[in-house]
Amino acid sequence: MVFGAIAAMFSAGLLAPALSAGMPAMPIGGITSQPIGHFEFCQQHRRDCEPHSGPTGPARLTSFGWQSVEAINLAVNAGIEPMTDEELYGREEVWAYPKSGAGDCEDFVLEKRRRLMKAGFSASDLLITVVRKPNGEGHAVLTLRSSKGDFVLDNLSDEILPWAETPYTFLKRQASFDAGRWVKVETGTDLPVASLR
Repeated sequence: MVFGAIAAMFSAGLLAPALSAGMPAMPIGGITSQPIGHFEFCQQHRRDCEPHSGPTGPARLTSFGWQSVEAINLAVNAGIEPMTDEELYGREEVWAYPKSGAGDCEDFVLEKRRRLMKAGFSASDLLITVVRKPNGEGHAVLTLRSSKGDFVLDNLSDEILPWAETPYTFLKRQASFDAGRWVKVETGTDLPVASLR
């Protein structure tokens, strides 16, 4: 299968043209609170929330790896119907895999993360990230860590952008060393970082 080849191509160190320039990595601070939705998700999916063993440095992406990221991002964005937790579950902040083919931003992120891990990407490079949209609303995206910077996969856009080129204020993300821990994103703002409810 094509998935098994991705990890081998990472180790070859051939960088995708889209990544050749490099961008600064997202500045990370200390440990912060875990979003309540993620905490509840981890109670049901403990294997998805474990500490990472071995090296947790960012991946060296290849052209083939980048194409796989783009394909998975597009497939999930096209294959899931946007729907709120209120509509699906009758309550707010339910983080779940979109088994019914519908979900909100966190569900898109979880599905992309799951598919990319099956494709050979390390969990330590696929980090759920909480941001604030320009209108002040909370939102979740998936951060892909790489040796050429951190890139954002978003259900609101099919384009994968370097984190600093998105319109968002970054608040916190999963720790690269432990999928059940969260760290602050230090972007120089004074906005409060709180668990989304």
